[in-house]
Amino acid sequence: MPNTMNLLEIDSTLLDSMSVTVAPEQISSDLAGEAVILDLRSGVYYGLNEVGARIWQLLQQSTSIAAIRQTIQQEYEVEAEVCDQDLLNLLQDLQAAGLVEIRHASAA
Repeated sequence: MPNTMNLLEIDSTLLDSMSVTVAPEQISSDLAGEAVILDLRSGVYYGLNEVGARIWQLLQQSTSIAAIRQTIQQEYEVEAEVCDQDLLNLLQDLQAAGLVEIRHASAA
C-alpha cells in the first residue's frame, strides 16, 4: 500500500532527503510532449501537461525531490516558491492515485 504522507506538511529540509519512484503497476506514453498514464489496477487514465510530463520523465529513474526541483528550475522559467508548490502538489496527486512511491532516501 502506498505511503500517504502529506508532502505539503513536511519540512523542506526533510523533503530534500526523500526519493520518488514510479509505482510498478502503471504504463505511460508520451503524446506530443504531454503524458498519459494508465493505472493497471484501476484502469483509470491520467493526463499530464508539458511540465508534468517532464516531471514524469524524470521520475522514470528513482530520483530525489531535490533533483527534480533543480532540473525543473533550470529548464523552465519559474520562481523557486512556485516551482516547489506546484511540484509538491503534483507529487501529492500522483501519490494519492498510487502512481508514485515516496520514501526517505535512507529507506530506499
